[in-house]
Amino acid sequence: VVDLWAPWCGPCRTLGPSLEKVVDETGGAVALAKVNVDENPSVAASFQVQSIPAVFALRDGRVVDRFVGALPEAAVREFVERLAPAPTEADRLVQEAAASGSEEPLRRALELEPDHPAAIEALAAMLIERGESDEAISLLRRVPETPAVRHLLAQARLAASDVDVAHDDVGAVLDGLLERVREDESARQEFLDLLETLGPDDRRTNEYRRALATRLF
Repeated sequence: VVDLWAPWCGPCRTLGPSLEKVVDETGGAVALAKVNVDENPSVAASFQVQSIPAVFALRDGRVVDRFVGALPEAAVREFVERLAPAPTEADRLVQEAAASGSEEPLRRALELEPDHPAAIEALAAMLIERGESDEAISLLRRVPETPAVRHLLAQARLAASDVDVAHDDVGAVLDGLLERVREDESARQEFLDLLETLGPDDRRTNEYRRALATRLF
């Protein structure tokens, strides 16, 4: 799925999160490419785009579906589901695990499809929850880095380094790491992992991102 958008486009900002969420729910069956038309006018021209947001579904290099404008999430989901391949046995096992909360179907899914993204994400989340971060990290490195995978990796690395975001004084931890980010790659990664775990809605995230940029540049 190719989403042609621009930062100044209000409907694009409305559609973007819904489209990202729905594509992410496919567990890697559908990929999303976001193209800023201001920065990539030749791509916009190749799709003959006259207004944005404009979304194109491609299969085997050919456009098979499209829409223009900010559709409601239900319509976006229907659009994406038409593109997604038929569910496999591994997909069914992932759904079984989601319904039961059981690990065993996820292990079976990965026996069938060792790089099944949704199975890996779900199993990694379980492993992180019970403190088995090393296996979680190993699993997550087998799949492309989506926002969900990036968030899980951050959680796993923090758990492995004994940082408890829920109970530690995160501000103090970030301040300490900030002093070391220029010279210490591991400190910089831990700093970024903390911000990823806090999420974009936490006011500290932007504050500390600015502080990091000032320190590095």
